[in-house]
Parts: sequence; structure tokens; C-alpha cells
Amino acid sequence: MSRVSSIETTLELWSSGLRDVKTRMRPLFTQERVAASANFFLEGLLGDERRKTGWLRAEAAGDPGPWRQQAILGRGRWDADSLRDIVRDYVIETLASDDAVVVIDETGFLKQGKLSCGVGRQYTGSAGKITNCQIGVFASYVSHHGHAFIDRALYLPKDWTNAPKRMKAAYVPTEVGFATKPQLAARMIERAIAASVPFAWVAADTVYGTGDIERDLRRAGKGYVLGVSSAHWFGSWDKARPLGGSAAEIAKTLKPSEWRRLSAGNGTKGPRLHDWAYLELADLDAEEFNDDHHGLWTRGLLIRRHIADGDLAFFSTWCPAGTSINKLVEVEGHRWAIEDSFETAKNELGLDHNESRSWHGWHRHVSLVMLAFAMTAAIRWRANQLLPKKIKMQSRTKRKVSSAGRSRKSAA
Repeated sequence: MSRVSSIETTLELWSSGLRDVKTRMRPLFTQERVAASANFFLEGLLGDERRKTGWLRAEAAGDPGPWRQQAILGRGRWDADSLRDIVRDYVIETLASDDAVVVIDETGFLKQGKLSCGVGRQYTGSAGKITNCQIGVFASYVSHHGHAFIDRALYLPKDWTNAPKRMKAAYVPTEVGFATKPQLAARMIERAIAASVPFAWVAADTVYGTGDIERDLRRAGKGYVLGVSSAHWFGSWDKARPLGGSAAEIAKTLKPSEWRRLSAGNGTKGPRLHDWAYLELADLDAEEFNDDHHGLWTRGLLIRRHIADGDLAFFSTWCPAGTSINKLVEVEGHRWAIEDSFETAKNELGLDHNESRSWHGWHRHVSLVMLAFAMTAAIRWRANQLLPKKIKMQSRTKRKVSSAGRSRKSAA
């Protein structure tokens, strides 16, 4: 495929992809002018401007001011949750895989003042400290075809939910009350299952590794690799090697031979190598959690050790009996995809450039960004499908040779 034809193909994929997503969201709007404004808003998110402000989007759309752009987020009457569902269905049409991983994580939106819905002094990994911000919880769908967001929710701290006047001023629906971040994540997983989203695993960090998520996933017949704290208690039963204690205490009992150096996937600098240990704690029949499911599943503890400094991370696991440590490490490694998604969505699509202060404004803005991100993921996948087989084979070979070389150096 020549360079010229490759560019022409990419442009055609982009053009057809944009027409497709505009058609999908058109039924959300009762008036043509509002649909047109939404289209311009989407095009602005996909544009070259680094800041996706209302003024810059308006200028790109040829409007004299940002009012039509702002109306899409605030004054317009349309359902952001319906757009969320459109995005999810679009992602699944393109990236679906029965072995996919749903990754749960959060990101912060730095803010000034006290009026933006959900804002407050709280910790965010985006800044690495406690600061004035909003927190959004997200679900990303990750498969071998690509990855994209399929759900989102704005976290409301208790000093918001306990202040009715503040909630009303931000137009928070009356039925919305306080929910922990794990509860928000559990609802996302429930929505994905109800929508028949094909996936086999859930991965998340320590914020989401406790509570009802484990129980719900066992009932649904889904595997998981969920981060837990070093103090999290684990115990074995009906195993030749009895274990009991905190994750950190169990890690101290491991022999050097029980650690394996494995890659959790390729990063920007090559394979992401760590030392890993996996302990099977119990085998349970799936029927104990759901009469419709059968077979043995294994409850386990996965431990990751940083090669340079020995820092440990711990994960509670649930998987079909016989699942290898390699597979669990691969699932845990899928968490990088949502970090990559946050970075791309913020740097290129204006995820954190929302200028509205309301509940509806946040969910509308974020859902439109999710649609833009899903479109780029779909275009990337379709473009890869058009690559000549020879180029694909060369790319795979290079990755394998690079991975093998780095593995040998690390082992040495």
C-alpha cells in the first residue's frame, strides 16, 4: 500500500466514521439546530486546538460566540445517559471480544472555586495530592482489537450530598444520593452485564478491590484481578499449603523460586517486566454463587514486585480453575489501557476542558468526549485491518524479537 493511498484510505475512514457517529447520536435531539450544534461540538473536540474551550469550538464552527456550544451542555434538553449507551454499543460493535477486560479507574478534573458539581478538596492521582477537583469514575473496554470508554459517573462527596441547596443549584437529579466509588463501579459493571457486553474479566486498583464487586462478579461468572492493600487478609482452605494472614505477611513467606519474571504487556519503552508470584487459595464450585454456572473456580492472591526497588502490589483474583499466572498477569496489565485513555482524552480531546458547572453539563461533556474517543479507536482498528499482511507480520515479529531480547537481558 503506497503512502498516498494509505493517507487517502485514512481520510476516508475518518470521514465515514464521523458521519457514522453523527448519525448515531442524531435521535437524541428533537430539533435540527440542536443536532447541528452537537455535531459542531464533536468536531471541535476532534479538532487540532489544544484547548477545547467554548470560544475556540465556536470559532471553528463559525459561530460569533460560544453560546450554542454552551447550550449543548447546559440549556439543551437531551439525555447524556442515552449517549453513554450509544457509545457503549458502538464500542462493542467494533472492539468486541469474549475474552475482553473491563477496566475500572478514576481520574481527577482540577477546578477552582466551589460551584462545579462534585468539586472539593480530595485526593486525585492526576495531581498526586489532595487538591480542589472533581473525580470521575470510568469503565474502559479493553480487547485485542483496541480500547475505549463505555461508562462514566461523577463522584459526589458527602459534603455535596448532605447539602440539598448545593445539589439543587448544580441541577443534580433528586434521586441521586451518596455512593462510594466502588458502588459507582459496581453499577457500571451491572449495566454492562445487563447490556450483554461480552467480557470475561474485570481489572481495577485498590480503591475498587473491596466491597460488593467481588460478590457480584462471582455471581455473574466473571473473572477478576482487583488490587487490594497490603493489610488485606487472605486465607486458604482445602489446599496442601495452609496460608493465612495479611497480603504483606504472606509475601514474606515466599521462596525465591516462587517468583517469576513476566511482562504485563508492552509499554512505550518495551515490555513492562516485574517479578510475580501467584498463590491458589481455594477451589470453589461456581454453583455456590449462581445456579446457572458450573465448574471449579479458584480464589487466589497475585503479588507483583518491582524489579528495581522491590515495592510490592497485591491483587485478589478469581478465575476458572487451571488459569495460569501468565493469564492473570496479562489481565492485570490491561489496566494500562485506561491510563493511556485518560492521557489521550485529556491531551487531545478535551476531557478535562469542561466549562459547565452542572451535573448534566459534566455528564454531557464527558459522554461527547467518550464518543470522540470511541470513533478514533474504531478508525484505528479498521485502518489496521486494511494493512497488508506482510506489514502486520513484520510488526508482530519486531515486537516478539524486542520482547525476547529484553527478557533475556533482564534475566541475565
